[in-house]
Amino acid sequence: MSGISMQRGRVREFGITIGRFPTGPHNAITDVPGVAIGHVTLIEGARIRTGATAILPHGGNLHQEKIPAGLAILNGYGKLAGATQVLELGEIETPIILTNTLAVGRAIEAVNRWTLAQDGNARVTSVNAVVGETNDSRLNDIRAGRPSVEEILQAIDCAATGPVAEGAVGAGTGTVAFGVKGGIGTASRRIGDHHLGVLVQSNFGGVLRIDGHTLPEGDPTRDVDGSIMIVAATDAPLADRNLRRLAARCFGGLARTGAALSNGSGDYALAFSTAESQRRTPARRRFLADYAELSNEAASPYFEAAIEATEEAILNSLFMAGDMTGFDTAKGREASVAALALGALPITAVRAAP
Repeated sequence: MSGISMQRGRVREFGITIGRFPTGPHNAITDVPGVAIGHVTLIEGARIRTGATAILPHGGNLHQEKIPAGLAILNGYGKLAGATQVLELGEIETPIILTNTLAVGRAIEAVNRWTLAQDGNARVTSVNAVVGETNDSRLNDIRAGRPSVEEILQAIDCAATGPVAEGAVGAGTGTVAFGVKGGIGTASRRIGDHHLGVLVQSNFGGVLRIDGHTLPEGDPTRDVDGSIMIVAATDAPLADRNLRRLAARCFGGLARTGAALSNGSGDYALAFSTAESQRRTPARRRFLADYAELSNEAASPYFEAAIEATEEAILNSLFMAGDMTGFDTAKGREASVAALALGALPITAVRAAP
């Protein structure tokens, strides 16, 4: 095994369809209008296998036009920066960054610099940077101080709409899931006139299941710890309360993949709406505002779509990630993690599942 093997494919390329809702045109979180994704991927020498992924909810000034958001925590073994203010106010005012555990502080600094430099923010004195993480030290020298502040800024600056790179890229460069190579994955669903998209950073354990079929890789008892960051976006006019409920449904998709949800697993789901009618503009924050939000009764299809998109995003992260060698920081030695062996999967049985 050497470097990365790139001959991979997404779940649907193998004839596997998850759920009943149609996908968006890219089957990605960027199918939600305005959402942009940027990666910085660091693969250097024998020891650096890490990076950062930036999620920009819209192309305007996020600090001035804050967006409603909801956060759900299944097991809080993690270091999600900005979480308490999101829980308290139900809004996001910055790009969302995903990276490795020891880079959270640098990511906060990058978000602060980027936000303060935006036109219209000359008088801003407080920034709630939202930074999620998983620990990639099984393949990355996490103590080496990468990505740097400047490298994380590159991820923000290169964010774009359209297709999203998956697998061992960005914040998923050095991650491991189910004992095989994990990474970044995304998927989307269309619900009427609206879209819902999910992006994940998979780095957790369990016994892999694909559309209800158990597909163990190696010894399932050896790899149960780890974490996942799930980010869901929609252009449906959901308020923060129902976005919190939607975020919680993402864990249904996580469970469907066979996640162990162990003591050492940090399981976080963050959901936001880009709907213009829900944005917290300066005028709306200053005076009584009337937000036309989707009702509780109308939210159920979005909840179901979040489950489907999360499951498929996780599977895409595995299907798209290739073999990788790196450095196990805790053991102080070279490490290798194989990709999910797509050729060995009982794809016919999965396709035939009712």
